[in-house]
Amino acid sequence: MKKILEKQRLRDRRKKRIRKKITGTAEKPRLSIFRSAKHVYAQVIDDDAGLTIAAVGSFENKGQTNRAGKDRCAELGKKLAEACAAKNVSSVVFDKNGYAFHGRVKAFADGAREGGLKF
Repeated sequence: MKKILEKQRLRDRRKKRIRKKITGTAEKPRLSIFRSAKHVYAQVIDDDAGLTIAAVGSFENKGQTNRAGKDRCAELGKKLAEACAAKNVSSVVFDKNGYAFHGRVKAFADGAREGGLKF
């Protein structure tokens, strides 16, 4: 239990350090990603107005009960890029939320890039 709390504390420190530098504006909103043990959630946020422009999550597909792997994350990235294109958002600032740019986070980012988002 102590090891888990230490990992959480270190991630929170990284998250705060990153968030000092990254903010989303109307022209270039912030793409924030959260990954749990089973699912991945992402949203595009305009911090100036306090609005969520678009959001996706792996929980949306009710038939999908398995863990959201790299392939599912890539699909979600493309889906978010399509939602952003519908809202006339073409470039974002990527906020990896204290996670390493590896595995599911990287797969999501690559999928969003393939979908047309620039960051």
